Amino acid sequence: MDTNYRNAIADHGAGLIPYIGLVDDTGTEITGGSYARQAITWTISVDGTIRPDANLVFDIPAGVTVAGWSGYSASTLGIDYGGETLAAESYTNAGEYELIAAETGILHTSV
Repeated sequence: MDTNYRNAIADHGAGLIPYIGLVDDTGTEITGGSYARQAITWTISVDGTIRPDANLVFDIPAGVTVAGWSGYSASTLGIDYGGETLAAESYTNAGEYELIAAETGILHTSV
C-alpha cells in the first residue's frame, strides 16, 4: 500500500479519536475519584502508525485495576473505538497511571 495513502487513512483515524481513557479488567472504562479521559494529539509515522505525541498521566481511584486503554470521540460519552490491553495494574489506594506514548499506538494495515 502506498505510504501517502496509508498516512492519509491514519490521519483521518487520528481525527476521530481525540481522547484516550483507561479500562478495567472487564473492559469497562474506569470511573470515580479524579479520573478523566485525556485529550490527545497524535503523531503519524511513515508506516501509518499513529501514536500519542506525549505520555498521558491519569488519576486512578482506589480499588481499580487498569487493564487497557481505549480511544473515544468525546471527553464523556461519545463513541468507543476500542484500544489495546495493557499489563494489568491494581490500585489498592488512589494513584496515577502513566500511559507511555512510545508503547501506545494504532497501526493501519490494508485488508
